[in-house]
Amino acid sequence: MSRPRLRHIAFVVQDAKEMADFYTSKFGMSLFHTDPDGSHFVTDGYINLALIQQRLDGDVPTGFNHFGFQVESVEPFLETLEPKPALRGGDRPFAEYRAIDPEGNWFDLSAHGFLPPGAGEL
Repeated sequence: MSRPRLRHIAFVVQDAKEMADFYTSKFGMSLFHTDPDGSHFVTDGYINLALIQQRLDGDVPTGFNHFGFQVESVEPFLETLEPKPALRGGDRPFAEYRAIDPEGNWFDLSAHGFLPPGAGEL
């Protein structure tokens, strides 16, 4: 099996559009997805940066939220990680499972990667 690769970092931000504009204009990243809630997703072609729009009625503070590994297959991790990774629900095109490390940090596991299906490398 190939080594898992870090391919995704997520931050909760106060203004996702402004942040996406910053990273696309200053660092040449490409915007590849915008969620209905206003979250923006940009990439350098290798790392996906999720800029999650903070909700005024939510209790999640701004700042680092989670990271994600692209893996060849999720199944071996389902057998070895404790607590067991949880299947992410809904129509998320980016990550299949959410897990937690010993210090309580969230991370995602994805066999198909962190770009939308059909996007290829941007």
